[in-house]
Amino acid sequence: MGRVALPAWLQPRYRKSAYLFIYYLIQFCGHSWIFTNMTVRFFSFGKDSMVDTFYAIGLVMRLCQSISLLELLHIYVGIESNHLLPRFLQYTYSMLSVIGISYAVLTWLSQTLWMLIYPLCVLAEAFAIYQSLPYFESFGTYSTKLPFDVSIYFPYVLKIYLMMLFIGMYFTYSHLYSERRDVLGIFPMKKKKM
Repeated sequence: MGRVALPAWLQPRYRKSAYLFIYYLIQFCGHSWIFTNMTVRFFSFGKDSMVDTFYAIGLVMRLCQSISLLELLHIYVGIESNHLLPRFLQYTYSMLSVIGISYAVLTWLSQTLWMLIYPLCVLAEAFAIYQSLPYFESFGTYSTKLPFDVSIYFPYVLKIYLMMLFIGMYFTYSHLYSERRDVLGIFPMKKKKM
């Protein structure tokens, strides 16, 4: 009997692309579900949706965030290029580019929307840390005394993280802006003749 030919997507040269496509598809579907669920809950229940939204979406959110750790492995083993900032639209863009589909509009959106979204995410994270500081200061949660007369005061850890967050934002922003310039240089805009 002769050998059975594998489908194209199972052949060795396509396995990486098939794996990445499935990974990005799962992330896209998961984040779409989270976003849709949060939006519907907010418009249905208003401020009351804040009470149990995490319980409604928590499992899917934890799953998507846990799976996103694979991105570090992807970068380490060289499966994909270095993406410092996984983004919702980035999953769509990456999913299509893995299979060779490229839309100039989607590329532009993927490389541009982060300029607004990324600072908002950093500010939201900083606001959450700032709001939680009184809780950690009054209850001493996660503060600990080590055996050799050294204490870890968790609010100080959060304040250091807060400073690093804004310093890291500068470097991430610089990297993403240069990446944007390089990627969008491939898609030159056509000038209209007068």
